[in-house]
Amino acid sequence: MSETEMSVSDSRLYDLEKRNEVAFNGGGEARVNKHKEGGRLTARERLDVLLDPGSFVEIDRFAQHRCDNFGLGDTKIPGDGVITGYGSVNGKQIFVYSQDFTVFGGSMSAAQGRKICKIMDMAVKSGAPIVGLNDSGGARIHEGVEALAGYADIFLRNTTASGVVPQISAIMGPCAGGAVYSPSLTDFIFMVKDTSYMFVTGPDVIKSVTHEEVTKEALGGAVTHSQKSGVSHFACEDDKHCLLMIRELLSFLPSNNLDDPPILDTTDRPDRIDESLNTLIPDNSKKPYDMLELIKIIVDEGYFLEVHQSYAQNVIVGFSRFNGRPVGIVANQPQVLAGVLNIEASKKAARFVRFCDAFNIPVVTLVDVPGFLPGTDQEWNGIITHGAKLLYAYAEATVPKVTLITRKAYGGAYDVMSSKHLRGDINLAYPSAEIAVMGAEGAVNIIFRNDLKNASDPDAKRSELVKNYEEKFNNPYVAAELGYIDEVIEPALTRKRIIDSLELLKNKRDTNPPKKHGNIPL
Repeated sequence: MSETEMSVSDSRLYDLEKRNEVAFNGGGEARVNKHKEGGRLTARERLDVLLDPGSFVEIDRFAQHRCDNFGLGDTKIPGDGVITGYGSVNGKQIFVYSQDFTVFGGSMSAAQGRKICKIMDMAVKSGAPIVGLNDSGGARIHEGVEALAGYADIFLRNTTASGVVPQISAIMGPCAGGAVYSPSLTDFIFMVKDTSYMFVTGPDVIKSVTHEEVTKEALGGAVTHSQKSGVSHFACEDDKHCLLMIRELLSFLPSNNLDDPPILDTTDRPDRIDESLNTLIPDNSKKPYDMLELIKIIVDEGYFLEVHQSYAQNVIVGFSRFNGRPVGIVANQPQVLAGVLNIEASKKAARFVRFCDAFNIPVVTLVDVPGFLPGTDQEWNGIITHGAKLLYAYAEATVPKVTLITRKAYGGAYDVMSSKHLRGDINLAYPSAEIAVMGAEGAVNIIFRNDLKNASDPDAKRSELVKNYEEKFNNPYVAAELGYIDEVIEPALTRKRIIDSLELLKNKRDTNPPKKHGNIPL
């Protein structure tokens, strides 16, 4: 190679290096320093935490906007406010985009939309999860409808990718207006306390329209959305915690809807017996206990990744493993509202069951439910429709379904909580299980109201009838005689029996009738 050719080659490499340097600097040192105030990570630092070291491959690093409106053409920065590409998490490939608030406030442009859509298309073709790190001031106003088109193009891909590859959104800064709908179409939303927020209309607009005064944090912060609205599934302490939690969640998930969830080695024996379970359920059926304690006793290493931990706490959902195999757990929580099903709990559990079913994750259901929550507020806000969502989700699910009734299973809530009648595969019960249309006192007051009215001692008569009803129905044996319960088990054997059931069902095949899609009661 001649000296002239060498110098030309060196010049080109130098030019590439300088272009890369500009792209890596984002919006410049001043904006980066301001962004990092309060412990926030930059868009590239977030990728370093999320992905396995050295695994990230960037795509479209030099993409730029093409807008000349309002002087925007004078400012062009490589990447145009979002970093896109692919890498690995725990050795598994994912596609990712990370919005850079230091570049045009991370605002959505036509160029940014094209970049995000490209990696979403690649993810679906490759069968790999999509993770979006959102940190954006909204649509780039200079571009008008082109920016809105960028959002809509992403929404379409969120929808078509739903149930095909897992989609995870992290809100790591502002996310307002149209920007909120892409995360809401994904499977899980993570938010960061004190630094992230989501809302359709902000505090200023609300004040001008309704005269309400509210802060961004109170309106749409991580705590608000993880406790009140249920929009957020996880509320994290800071950027790093958020990204590590995403890594943890991905360890339970398959890459796509045709894969099985990843199996991990465990030292926890599958036949482990725990005698403490024999005394965990109180003899007094009105006394609460902590269902989380039961979960942590029976799963591998006692580890449970709870989803929606602060929302609708009367039902518990999350991921654990049995003998190394991931499962989704749905459980009533007797410590909160006696474990009753209400609107929020029904929606929470239904969405979780449908996610598990979409991605081949078996569902283990732990039942202690006295029924649906009564009241005008529940009825007027559609408990019928929302309760039907959970019923629909369980009936539709074809993954292995193992159900254990620990205590109460009353009325329609018995049916809804993965009963044998909704294609439950293995249905177990403790001797303490009470399977009936309703509690004994309520049943007696209805069935024997005339007898009680005419009794010389109504209280004594009621006590006698309640005792008789409890002996007949407040046990699992009538259901077991009818085949609705496959086995009544000693509580100490819970872990072994669930693992036996999951092993039996690992090659299960079941399908729904051919159709375009069902019409779930939304």
